[in-house]
Amino acid sequence: MCVYIYISKMRLLAHNMLACNVKGVVNGYPLTIHATKLETNESEFNGNFIVHMLGKLDWRAFLKACKEVNVSDLPEEIPSRGEFGSEEEHEMFLRKVHHALLEVTVVEGHLECPESGRKFPIENTIPNMLLN
Repeated sequence: MCVYIYISKMRLLAHNMLACNVKGVVNGYPLTIHATKLETNESEFNGNFIVHMLGKLDWRAFLKACKEVNVSDLPEEIPSRGEFGSEEEHEMFLRKVHHALLEVTVVEGHLECPESGRKFPIENTIPNMLLN
């Protein structure tokens, strides 16, 4: 149930799972985000969920998406837990990822296929991936 709630809006978590479905496209991932309107909505922090999602994320695609929506301050690689000096630093990293994944919402704009250039509109936070 939680995953459905998170991917029903155009958040970076949903973006990390979307690819171009145009016939003949081989490299339709990651889609480029062209946002004309963004929102930030607070959501309850769940560190265990973020740790779980880190193992499923395509980190490079996630960082690219973060830059496209002006979210920065994330490392180029996912640091191992041992790389943090303290639990507070680890939690701070998880909170930054949480913010980017779940609190930044693309309200209006479009997604663009890197291969075909096909544009998929985002209206009222919902990406339309239909081809018709």
